[in-house]
Amino acid sequence: MSAPVEDTYAEAFRSLYTEFLITARDRHWLDVAVQNATGHGASTILCDCEAGLDRYVGPGGDPSVTTPDGRPGAICQLHVPRFWKHRVRALDRALLARVSQNVLTCPTARCFHVTPPQPEDRSFRLGRKLAWFGDGFERVEERFGRTMWVVPIMGGEFCIDRRFPYFDGIMGGNLWFAGESEEAALDAAMAAVDACRAVPGVITPFPGGIAASGSRAGSRYSFLFASTNAPFCPGLVDHPDVKSELPEGCRSVMEIIINGCDFDAVAAATQAAIAAARDTPGLLKITAGNYGGRLGKSRVWLVPENHAED
Repeated sequence: MSAPVEDTYAEAFRSLYTEFLITARDRHWLDVAVQNATGHGASTILCDCEAGLDRYVGPGGDPSVTTPDGRPGAICQLHVPRFWKHRVRALDRALLARVSQNVLTCPTARCFHVTPPQPEDRSFRLGRKLAWFGDGFERVEERFGRTMWVVPIMGGEFCIDRRFPYFDGIMGGNLWFAGESEEAALDAAMAAVDACRAVPGVITPFPGGIAASGSRAGSRYSFLFASTNAPFCPGLVDHPDVKSELPEGCRSVMEIIINGCDFDAVAAATQAAIAAARDTPGLLKITAGNYGGRLGKSRVWLVPENHAED
Protein backbone atom coordinates (compact mmCIF):
# COMPACT_ATOMS: atom_id res chain seq x y z
CA MET A 1 0.00 0.00 0.00
CA SER A 2 1.37 3.43 -0.95
CA ALA A 3 2.13 5.91 1.80
CA PRO A 4 -0.06 9.04 1.83
CA VAL A 5 1.44 12.23 0.41
CA GLU A 6 0.51 15.32 2.40
CA ASP A 7 -0.97 18.14 0.33
CA THR A 8 1.66 20.70 1.31
CA TYR A 9 4.64 22.40 -0.25
CA ALA A 10 8.38 22.66 0.18
CA GLU A 11 9.41 26.27 0.64
CA ALA A 12 12.22 26.92 -1.82
CA PHE A 13 14.18 30.11 -2.35
CA ARG A 14 16.38 31.70 -4.98
CA SER A 15 20.07 30.91 -5.30
CA LEU A 16 23.12 31.71 -7.34
CA TYR A 17 24.81 28.60 -8.66
CA THR A 18 27.70 27.56 -10.82
CA GLU A 19 28.51 24.20 -12.34
CA PHE A 20 31.58 22.46 -13.61
CA LEU A 21 32.46 19.23 -15.38
CA ILE A 22 35.19 16.97 -14.03
CA THR A 23 36.69 14.21 -16.16
CA ALA A 24 39.22 11.58 -15.16
CA ARG A 25 40.93 8.44 -16.44
CA ASP A 26 38.31 6.13 -14.96
CA ARG A 27 35.30 6.05 -12.64
CA HIS A 28 37.45 5.48 -9.55
CA TRP A 29 39.39 8.73 -9.90
CA LEU A 30 36.32 10.57 -11.12
CA ASP A 31 34.46 9.62 -7.95
CA VAL A 32 37.42 10.65 -5.82
CA ALA A 33 37.42 14.10 -7.41
CA VAL A 34 33.65 14.51 -7.13
CA GLN A 35 33.48 13.41 -3.50
CA ASN A 36 36.26 15.76 -2.49
CA ALA A 37 35.08 18.74 -4.55
CA THR A 38 31.55 18.50 -3.14
CA GLY A 39 32.48 17.55 0.42
CA HIS A 40 31.38 19.68 3.39
CA GLY A 41 28.67 21.11 1.19
CA ALA A 42 25.52 19.92 2.95
CA SER A 43 24.05 23.20 4.22
CA THR A 44 24.95 26.86 4.01
CA ILE A 45 24.18 27.10 7.72
CA LEU A 46 27.89 26.40 8.28
CA CYS A 47 29.25 25.37 4.85
CA ASP A 48 30.61 27.79 2.24
CA CYS A 49 27.99 26.53 -0.23
CA GLU A 50 25.67 23.62 -0.91
CA ALA A 51 27.39 21.25 -3.30
CA GLY A 52 26.58 18.00 -5.02
CA LEU A 53 26.69 15.74 -8.04
CA ASP A 54 24.21 16.56 -10.78
CA ARG A 55 24.89 13.55 -13.03
CA TYR A 56 27.50 11.38 -14.68
CA VAL A 57 28.10 12.01 -18.37
CA GLY A 58 30.21 10.54 -21.15
CA PRO A 59 31.28 6.86 -21.00
CA GLY A 60 29.28 5.12 -18.27
CA GLY A 61 27.00 8.12 -17.77
CA ASP A 62 24.29 10.05 -19.59
CA PRO A 63 24.81 8.96 -23.21
CA SER A 64 23.27 12.17 -24.54
CA VAL A 65 26.12 14.25 -23.14
CA THR A 66 29.67 13.75 -24.38
CA THR A 67 32.76 15.04 -22.60
CA PRO A 68 35.34 17.20 -24.40
CA ASP A 69 38.12 14.64 -23.90
CA GLY A 70 35.98 11.52 -24.34
CA ARG A 71 36.56 10.32 -20.78
CA PRO A 72 34.12 9.57 -17.94
CA GLY A 73 32.75 12.80 -16.54
CA ALA A 74 30.56 14.24 -13.81
CA ILE A 75 28.72 17.56 -13.59
CA CYS A 76 28.74 19.21 -10.15
CA GLN A 77 26.78 22.20 -8.87
CA LEU A 78 27.54 24.74 -6.13
CA HIS A 79 24.73 26.91 -4.69
CA VAL A 80 24.61 29.89 -2.32
CA PRO A 81 21.43 31.72 -1.22
CA ARG A 82 20.61 34.78 -3.26
CA PHE A 83 19.73 36.64 -0.06
CA TRP A 84 23.37 36.52 1.09
CA LYS A 85 24.81 40.04 0.94
CA HIS A 86 28.13 38.95 -0.59
CA ARG A 87 26.70 36.06 -2.60
CA VAL A 88 28.81 36.52 -5.75
CA ARG A 89 32.05 36.77 -3.81
CA ALA A 90 31.08 33.76 -1.70
CA LEU A 91 30.30 31.60 -4.72
CA ASP A 92 33.51 32.68 -6.46
CA ARG A 93 35.52 31.75 -3.38
CA ALA A 94 33.78 28.40 -2.97
CA LEU A 95 34.40 27.48 -6.61
CA LEU A 96 38.08 28.44 -6.48
CA ALA A 97 38.71 26.64 -3.20
CA ARG A 98 36.96 23.43 -4.19
CA VAL A 99 38.44 23.10 -7.68
CA SER A 100 41.97 24.20 -6.73
CA GLN A 101 42.19 22.01 -3.65
CA ASN A 102 40.25 18.95 -4.80
CA VAL A 103 40.29 18.73 -8.61
CA LEU A 104 43.72 20.12 -9.44
CA THR A 105 45.19 17.76 -6.85
CA CYS A 106 43.30 14.65 -8.01
CA PRO A 107 45.31 12.32 -10.28
CA THR A 108 44.24 12.40 -13.98
CA ALA A 109 41.47 14.99 -13.40
CA ARG A 110 40.57 17.84 -15.77
CA CYS A 111 37.99 20.60 -15.33
CA PHE A 112 35.66 22.08 -17.96
CA HIS A 113 32.77 24.51 -17.98
CA VAL A 114 29.41 22.92 -18.81
CA THR A 115 27.93 25.82 -20.75
CA PRO A 116 30.32 27.97 -22.80
CA PRO A 117 30.18 31.47 -21.30
CA GLN A 118 28.89 34.23 -23.54
CA PRO A 119 30.26 37.79 -23.50
CA GLU A 120 27.25 39.06 -21.57
CA ASP A 121 27.33 36.23 -19.03
CA ARG A 122 28.28 36.68 -15.43
CA SER A 123 31.32 34.48 -14.97
CA PHE A 124 34.29 33.67 -12.77
CA ARG A 125 37.87 33.71 -14.07
CA LEU A 126 38.57 30.38 -12.40
CA GLY A 127 41.08 29.17 -14.97
CA ARG A 128 43.28 32.25 -14.69
CA LYS A 129 43.24 32.20 -10.89
CA LEU A 130 44.09 28.51 -10.68
CA ALA A 131 46.74 28.80 -13.40
CA TRP A 132 48.87 31.00 -11.15
CA PHE A 133 49.79 27.75 -9.42
CA GLY A 134 51.98 27.19 -12.47
CA ASP A 135 54.40 29.82 -11.12
CA GLY A 136 54.94 31.42 -14.51
CA PHE A 137 55.12 28.18 -16.48
CA GLU A 138 51.36 28.06 -17.14
CA ARG A 139 50.20 28.67 -20.70
CA VAL A 140 47.06 28.99 -22.81
CA GLU A 141 46.69 26.32 -25.49
CA GLU A 142 44.08 24.75 -27.72
CA ARG A 143 43.03 21.49 -26.10
CA PHE A 144 39.98 19.33 -26.81
CA GLY A 145 38.54 21.85 -29.25
CA ARG A 146 38.66 24.79 -26.84
CA THR A 147 41.15 27.33 -25.50
CA MET A 148 42.29 26.23 -22.04
CA TRP A 149 44.85 26.93 -19.36
CA VAL A 150 47.49 24.22 -19.13
CA VAL A 151 49.30 24.03 -15.80
CA PRO A 152 52.44 21.90 -15.40
CA ILE A 153 52.15 19.66 -12.33
CA MET A 154 54.25 16.84 -10.94
CA GLY A 155 51.71 14.31 -12.20
CA GLY A 156 51.86 15.69 -15.77
CA GLU A 157 49.55 18.53 -16.83
CA PHE A 158 46.31 19.96 -15.52
CA CYS A 159 43.87 21.43 -18.05
CA ILE A 160 41.08 23.81 -17.10
CA ASP A 161 38.73 26.12 -19.00
CA ARG A 162 39.26 29.85 -18.59
CA ARG A 163 35.85 31.09 -17.47
CA PHE A 164 32.93 29.50 -15.61
CA PRO A 165 29.54 31.26 -15.74
CA TYR A 166 27.10 31.50 -12.85
CA PHE A 167 23.33 31.62 -12.98
CA ASP A 168 20.13 32.13 -11.01
CA GLY A 169 18.95 28.86 -9.48
CA ILE A 170 16.76 27.53 -6.70
CA MET A 171 17.47 25.98 -3.29
CA GLY A 172 15.44 24.42 -0.54
CA GLY A 173 13.19 21.93 -2.28
CA ASN A 174 12.68 19.16 0.25
CA LEU A 175 10.82 15.99 1.16
CA TRP A 176 10.38 14.31 4.53
CA PHE A 177 9.89 10.55 4.84
CA ALA A 178 8.24 9.37 8.06
CA GLY A 179 8.76 5.67 8.74
CA GLU A 180 7.71 3.14 11.32
CA SER A 181 11.44 2.37 11.69
CA GLU A 182 14.76 3.98 10.87
CA GLU A 183 15.20 1.40 8.10
CA ALA A 184 11.89 2.27 6.47
CA ALA A 185 12.53 6.02 6.51
CA LEU A 186 16.07 5.57 5.22
CA ASP A 187 15.07 3.13 2.47
CA ALA A 188 12.46 5.59 1.23
CA ALA A 189 14.90 8.49 1.27
CA MET A 190 17.52 6.45 -0.59
CA ALA A 191 15.02 5.55 -3.29
CA ALA A 192 14.09 9.23 -3.55
CA VAL A 193 17.72 10.32 -3.93
CA ASP A 194 18.30 7.73 -6.66
CA ALA A 195 15.27 9.10 -8.52
CA CYS A 196 16.53 12.69 -8.20
CA ARG A 197 19.86 11.71 -9.69
CA ALA A 198 18.08 10.64 -12.86
CA VAL A 199 16.69 14.18 -13.31
CA PRO A 200 19.16 16.51 -15.04
CA GLY A 201 19.94 19.83 -13.39
CA VAL A 202 19.45 19.00 -9.70
CA ILE A 203 21.59 18.01 -6.73
CA THR A 204 20.81 16.52 -3.33
CA PRO A 205 23.36 17.85 -0.84
CA PHE A 206 23.88 16.26 2.60
CA PRO A 207 25.68 12.93 3.18
CA GLY A 208 24.45 10.46 0.58
CA GLY A 209 21.80 13.02 -0.32
CA ILE A 210 19.99 12.55 3.00
CA ALA A 211 19.67 14.64 6.17
CA ALA A 212 18.94 12.68 9.34
CA SER A 213 18.95 15.89 11.39
CA GLY A 214 16.38 18.06 9.66
CA SER A 215 16.30 21.47 11.29
CA ARG A 216 14.04 24.43 11.92
CA ALA A 217 15.03 28.06 11.49
CA GLY A 218 16.19 29.68 14.73
CA SER A 219 16.94 28.39 18.20
CA ARG A 220 16.43 29.18 21.86
CA TYR A 221 20.19 29.80 21.86
CA SER A 222 20.92 33.22 20.36
CA PHE A 223 24.17 32.11 18.75
CA LEU A 224 22.51 29.40 16.59
CA PHE A 225 20.84 29.95 13.21
CA ALA A 226 19.05 26.59 13.25
CA SER A 227 18.18 23.81 15.66
CA THR A 228 16.54 20.41 15.83
CA ASN A 229 12.94 20.30 14.65
CA ALA A 230 11.45 19.11 17.92
CA PRO A 231 7.84 18.43 16.77
CA PHE A 232 9.23 15.92 14.27
CA CYS A 233 11.72 14.16 16.58
CA PRO A 234 10.44 10.68 17.50
CA GLY A 235 12.36 10.77 20.77
CA LEU A 236 10.36 13.80 21.93
CA VAL A 237 6.86 12.47 21.26
CA ASP A 238 6.07 12.21 24.97
CA HIS A 239 7.99 15.30 26.09
CA PRO A 240 5.72 17.70 28.01
CA ASP A 241 7.16 20.77 26.23
CA VAL A 242 6.77 19.41 22.71
CA LYS A 243 3.62 19.19 20.59
CA SER A 244 4.47 16.29 18.34
CA GLU A 245 3.37 16.44 14.70
CA LEU A 246 4.40 12.91 13.81
CA PRO A 247 2.02 10.23 12.56
CA GLU A 248 1.24 7.49 15.06
CA GLY A 249 3.90 4.82 15.18
CA CYS A 250 6.61 6.97 13.56
CA ARG A 251 10.13 6.14 14.72
CA SER A 252 12.23 8.06 12.20
CA VAL A 253 12.05 10.93 9.72
CA MET A 254 14.63 11.30 6.96
CA GLU A 255 14.82 14.40 4.77
CA ILE A 256 16.21 15.12 1.33
CA ILE A 257 17.02 18.61 0.05
CA ILE A 258 16.75 19.36 -3.67
CA ASN A 259 18.59 22.28 -5.28
CA GLY A 260 18.55 22.89 -9.00
CA CYS A 261 19.04 25.06 -12.04
CA ASP A 262 15.40 26.21 -12.05
CA PHE A 263 11.99 25.64 -10.51
CA ASP A 264 10.88 23.13 -13.15
CA ALA A 265 13.91 20.89 -12.51
CA VAL A 266 13.32 20.88 -8.75
CA ALA A 267 9.59 20.21 -9.23
CA ALA A 268 10.31 17.33 -11.61
CA ALA A 269 12.81 15.82 -9.18
CA THR A 270 10.28 16.16 -6.36
CA GLN A 271 7.66 14.18 -8.27
CA ALA A 272 10.20 11.55 -9.34
CA ALA A 273 11.31 11.16 -5.72
CA ILE A 274 7.76 10.76 -4.44
CA ALA A 275 6.93 8.14 -7.06
CA ALA A 276 10.09 6.17 -6.27
CA ALA A 277 9.65 6.22 -2.49
CA ARG A 278 5.95 6.00 -1.67
CA ASP A 279 5.68 2.20 -1.92
CA THR A 280 8.55 1.60 0.51
CA PRO A 281 7.47 -0.97 3.15
CA GLY A 282 6.97 0.69 6.53
CA LEU A 283 6.72 4.23 5.14
CA LEU A 284 3.94 6.09 6.96
CA LYS A 285 3.83 9.47 5.22
CA ILE A 286 5.62 11.77 2.79
CA THR A 287 5.53 15.47 3.61
CA ALA A 288 7.74 18.55 3.35
CA GLY A 289 8.97 21.49 5.36
CA ASN A 290 7.98 25.12 4.98
CA TYR A 291 8.12 28.25 7.07
CA GLY A 292 4.99 30.06 5.95
CA GLY A 293 6.84 32.08 3.34
CA ARG A 294 9.46 33.52 5.70
CA LEU A 295 12.37 31.78 3.95
CA GLY A 296 11.42 31.75 0.27
CA LYS A 297 8.62 32.50 -2.16
CA SER A 298 8.80 29.38 -4.37
CA ARG A 299 6.27 26.72 -3.43
CA VAL A 300 7.07 23.23 -4.67
CA TRP A 301 3.76 21.47 -4.12
CA LEU A 302 3.82 17.76 -3.41
CA VAL A 303 0.39 17.35 -5.05
CA PRO A 304 0.73 19.93 -7.82
CA GLU A 305 -2.55 19.12 -9.57
CA ASN A 306 -4.38 20.63 -6.59
CA HIS A 307 -2.55 23.93 -6.94
CA ALA A 308 -2.32 24.69 -10.65
CA GLU A 309 -2.79 28.39 -9.94
CA ASP A 310 0.48 28.47 -7.96
